Amino acid sequence: MALQTEFKVEEDVLIVRLQGELDHHEAEQLRESWKDEIYHHSVKHVLLNLRDITFMDSSGLGVVLGRYKEVLQLGGQFVVCSITAPIERLFEMSGLFKIVKQAEDEHDALHALGVIVS
Repeated sequence: MALQTEFKVEEDVLIVRLQGELDHHEAEQLRESWKDEIYHHSVKHVLLNLRDITFMDSSGLGVVLGRYKEVLQLGGQFVVCSITAPIERLFEMSGLFKIVKQAEDEHDALHALGVIVS
């Protein structure tokens, strides 16, 4: 299944929703479009929703890590939410959870970033 992406801005947070498989075939396109969204909307924080990701490899982790570093340089925070068990294991094994915050769902992640959600 090809990767589908959805970008949405809520206050100063870029919400990134991914669906499908994030592998080396999809990584470069995602890297470019995600980067464009960050700078086009002048956001400070990123919320990454991985609820519908069915597969991710090291190139996908590289995209996530790269965007984390960009957000950090902007003085923002990066939160991952709705992560499935296999992808959570990949994040744990790679050590990404030592630097990236995790939330249960988008509501909790937005709250952690200071966005009031009704």
